[in-house]
Amino acid sequence: MVSFLGIMKDWQDCKYRSLWQHPSWDTFQQSIGRRTWRFENEGARAIVIKHPLPFNLCWLEVPRGPLFKDQESLQKILEDIRHTAQQEKAIFIRMSSYEDLPLELPDTPFDRHPQTSLAIDLSLSDEDILAQMKPKGRYNIKVAEKHDVKIEVSSDVGTFYHLLKKTGERDDFGIHEESFYQKLLEAMGNNAQLLMARYEDRVVAGGIFVYLDEWGIYYYGASDRHYGKVMAPYLLQWEAIKEAKKRGCKYYDFLGIAPEGAVKHAWAGVTQFKSKFGGEVLDYPKAKDIILRPFWYFLYKLKKGSS
Repeated sequence: MVSFLGIMKDWQDCKYRSLWQHPSWDTFQQSIGRRTWRFENEGARAIVIKHPLPFNLCWLEVPRGPLFKDQESLQKILEDIRHTAQQEKAIFIRMSSYEDLPLELPDTPFDRHPQTSLAIDLSLSDEDILAQMKPKGRYNIKVAEKHDVKIEVSSDVGTFYHLLKKTGERDDFGIHEESFYQKLLEAMGNNAQLLMARYEDRVVAGGIFVYLDEWGIYYYGASDRHYGKVMAPYLLQWEAIKEAKKRGCKYYDFLGIAPEGAVKHAWAGVTQFKSKFGGEVLDYPKAKDIILRPFWYFLYKLKKGSS
């Protein structure tokens, strides 16, 4: 298993490497109606997002942040965030940092980000990337190629959304409104692509991929089960991996998998798919909460635990 800390040690190098701490993510959050703040000092930075709760309360999220150089700069930026949180009547501040935070704070099981992911080293040649895949992964890419599946860059969010709705109903997961995906692509600009897999002039799979600095990220995916035999999602991933490599990314992140040993995990099916591409497991630290209103925090946890 690989520690993210080993990849993101240098403060100057990692300042904008996190998608969720990138200015484009801030722009996207604002475009879907969320209140955000940007905090920065000489050694730390953080984008903070407000999530409303009943009774004019809220909680603040620091997604995959803060990014910080040392404990002193971290403490300073947290003081600024805490001040804003108190003004906004926040119950708590949640941080899902890439690094272990040197703070005595409780872990939370309600992280919005995956605690385990899978990443491919793109410094390898195409041949070596294929070689490190599981045999079934390589085989399924070849199956898609033999069926003459074509991968194309698309702006047709409507078709992708239709496919995503079908996938959500099939695999029992919720999706956003169509405008959410359109605004995500608009906010990311040239850093994102909607790729479609076409078979016999019909779109049978699609995905939204982000290419940001050293990271290519598989963000959303959808497929038509009726065309499962042509293995289009495997070729779709392979083309996205090659695109990330072409853009100079060093790693390709599948974003989230079930933790090792997890029983009946909601991501078991997608983990089986992603693991066929090989790669290394990434373990993230557990998210931590700064509790500002203990009574309301207790009620929040009680509600979340029963839902």
